[in-house]
Amino acid sequence: MNVEVINTGTEILLGSVLNTHLATLARGLFPLGLRIDCQVTVPDGDAIREALYTALGRAELVIATGGLGPTTDDITREITAELLERPLRFHAEIMDEIAARFAARGLVVTERVSRQAQVPQGATVLPNEHGTAPGLYLRCERDGRERHLFLLPGPPRELKPMFENFVLPIVQQLVPPSAVECRVYHALNIGESQVEERVGKQLLAIPGLELGYCARPGEVDIRCIGTKAVLAAAEKIILEALGQEIVTRDGLPLDQAVVERLAQRKESLATAESCTGGAIAHRVTNISGASAVFLAGYVTYSNEAKARDLGVPPDLIAQHGAVSLEVAAAMAEGALRRAGTDWALATTGIAGPTGGTPEKPVGTVCIALARRGGPTQLQRHRFFRDREVFKDQTARTALALLLKTINNS
Repeated sequence: MNVEVINTGTEILLGSVLNTHLATLARGLFPLGLRIDCQVTVPDGDAIREALYTALGRAELVIATGGLGPTTDDITREITAELLERPLRFHAEIMDEIAARFAARGLVVTERVSRQAQVPQGATVLPNEHGTAPGLYLRCERDGRERHLFLLPGPPRELKPMFENFVLPIVQQLVPPSAVECRVYHALNIGESQVEERVGKQLLAIPGLELGYCARPGEVDIRCIGTKAVLAAAEKIILEALGQEIVTRDGLPLDQAVVERLAQRKESLATAESCTGGAIAHRVTNISGASAVFLAGYVTYSNEAKARDLGVPPDLIAQHGAVSLEVAAAMAEGALRRAGTDWALATTGIAGPTGGTPEKPVGTVCIALARRGGPTQLQRHRFFRDREVFKDQTARTALALLLKTINNS
């Protein structure tokens, strides 16, 4: 089954809104054995008609997002009804739900809002549990073949649950079970060419394995697609050659993996950050459920703050300098003690472009991981990056140290 996605919205093409829908849809469809063959983004207006007409001529499954709301630029519903020659019908149940939602908020239902209760004849309504615009599922025929068209709302908080709860169960009934799986191995602080040199030839020699790489500053994703037996052979090669660099191997983002592992163990975390300026705490608290494991974050940028808030001895800073393994250890242990957590991460470094010395050049960073009842681990790195990337890479390296230690304990 060919799959095409149409994302509508002038705001996307202007760069005002980041298009996150493709990732949501692709990840949900892949376990069903489906991949998105084509994706287009079109502005609001008549371009939607042409995009729908073209997609329905090529693909059996088409998913269009956006343009189902109450404003004048929300015309996906009307264009679809016209294109498929399905007159719009008033849907009383949808109107009742909209009215109830508005009444609960003390709002008045306008004629514009009531447009969302118009449904193309023969369409299946997909409930919207987080908004007023319902989704729609339509079957149609083109060139003698059945097509399946899903119209979904644009806001991610509405689209994602609708897609997972209502679209995927329908699609699952349309396709046979898939024997193919995808695994993503996330390697940190290594280049793409190094990864390919260590494992590329061996992985390419595995029959039936689809291999791909995705590189970002300081990290590489190794994507393997195949049957269980094929993936088992690939994993053996990857872990033997890159075991020290592999952070996660289930496609789970590093930050989410940290939060989930801490939650599973009912353990807590604090951070003490200097050069990263709160980047570690930001990454952790971006994950739903972080409140169960993240207790405190200290941003101690100055030496005075390190001494006042974390109890780092001033003479330790005077002897070794703020950027040192000794001070990083004192920061982590101070955060652990003051927050009363099971784990504490600390960072101190020179982000640049100024401030370096021959002994401690720009890019130097010291990371410490303290744990309740255990030894403090220390790492020193040098990241040749601009300030923003330096902070991001340092934060990821610190979280990777925590995750690896948890997994090995």
